[in-house]
Amino acid sequence: MEFERFKKIIEYNQKNQVEITRKVRDLYSKADVDYERDLLNVMQVVRPLFEKKRYIVVEIPFKDKEIGAICYKGDSLGYTFLNSSLPKVNVNFALCHEIYHIFYQEQSFKQKIELYMNEHYFEYEEELSANSFAGVLLMPEQSFENMFRKFQSEKTDEDTEVSLIVKLMSYFEVPYMAALIRCYELNLLNAGEKLEKLLIVNSEVIENEFVRLWLNEDLLKPTNKDDYKKLESFVKKIGDDYLKEEILNHRTVSKVLENMKKIYEEIRG
Repeated sequence: MEFERFKKIIEYNQKNQVEITRKVRDLYSKADVDYERDLLNVMQVVRPLFEKKRYIVVEIPFKDKEIGAICYKGDSLGYTFLNSSLPKVNVNFALCHEIYHIFYQEQSFKQKIELYMNEHYFEYEEELSANSFAGVLLMPEQSFENMFRKFQSEKTDEDTEVSLIVKLMSYFEVPYMAALIRCYELNLLNAGEKLEKLLIVNSEVIENEFVRLWLNEDLLKPTNKDDYKKLESFVKKIGDDYLKEEILNHRTVSKVLENMKKIYEEIRG
């Protein structure tokens, strides 16, 4: 990432920290979870909240690895498709990014399909807010600061700043850049020549550090999980219930299933 873009992201996050934290607290409240506790499995906790908003969250391996997630708002149901062909840490971040769009975006989607591009930090207001929200949700301030200081105190002669970021990345199960941004927005690291080097760290260096530090390398690998069959069964059950209650007719239910399959085939390739 370019230094100037990184700097703008840090400035934005710090300026809006109070508002973003308020929204994260609100999500905890909606989920009936104590804010003082870390959210260990975001997917498990937020899935029922998505369902209340008439959204279904599924993981599907995309043919396009540039896309982190796709959000589709249909007439009856909405779908959030997460790209399981990406590393697990990226899927976690994409999920939390989409939580912001579904629950807290001030302006509704301009079109039926919205894309979240993997590893891209666009400078649009809503995208900056969604990324900031994901960072705060996945890396709570107090917990993050505590682990930063713990890993820093354990530093050996072999360790570098990259080692520290990678340990945080592994512990909170987030992408490298997300952990790096969180360090700087909380003023845990200072800008300088080291930052320029940290901004250009590649995946090979990160993988090597995971191996050297005995961290969970599976976090860097895709699961290629495909939830489509479960999704299809779930929607059919909802359709049957709506038919019995005469909320929807057969034509509408068939159209929903048809559109869903069409989107899946386009995504899956």
